[in-house]
Amino acid sequence: MFIEKITNYIPKNEQEIADKRTILKFIKNNPDVLHRTNEVAHLTSSAIVVNQSMTKVLFAFHNIYQSWAWVGGHNDGDDDCLAVAIKEAKEETGVKNITPYNDQIFMIDTIYVKNHIKKGAFVPDHLHLNITYLLVADENDPLFIKKDENSGVKWFDIEDVIAQVSEPRMYAVYTKAIERIKTIRGF
Repeated sequence: MFIEKITNYIPKNEQEIADKRTILKFIKNNPDVLHRTNEVAHLTSSAIVVNQSMTKVLFAFHNIYQSWAWVGGHNDGDDDCLAVAIKEAKEETGVKNITPYNDQIFMIDTIYVKNHIKKGAFVPDHLHLNITYLLVADENDPLFIKKDENSGVKWFDIEDVIAQVSEPRMYAVYTKAIERIKTIRGF
């Protein structure tokens, strides 16, 4: 299922053309791409979560990266990237009322992950072959901090969210997302 979705995704810029090509080639040559046991690269599913009016974005303060960021996670064998993105968004924010804007991939990115310690174990440098979906949530739902992953969950005005990010490598990814949301809203 995930291969077909990625194959059918129409890249919106040169970066996505290159990343789509790289992701599909890696999938073809690595049957374990859905598992983080592939220490070179593996599929991840993320979400840009917006409120109904698409004026706010829900971010979590990630403990490993020490930055406000989107939500998402490893597929861990699940080939339904949308389901993974929704599950991770709910788990990481506590928001119960989350629905997809649509069932189409919103963005694709190949993201370098620097080595780090997670749950006491060393994780080597690797790539996240990331599939992102646009999700819509009720901004009045209670928020929940998932202490083993984040230390904050907060709605940010869409115009101010980039200023909250302390990971320079993610500026381009989030800026791309914000611009696409503004296009959807009709700006």
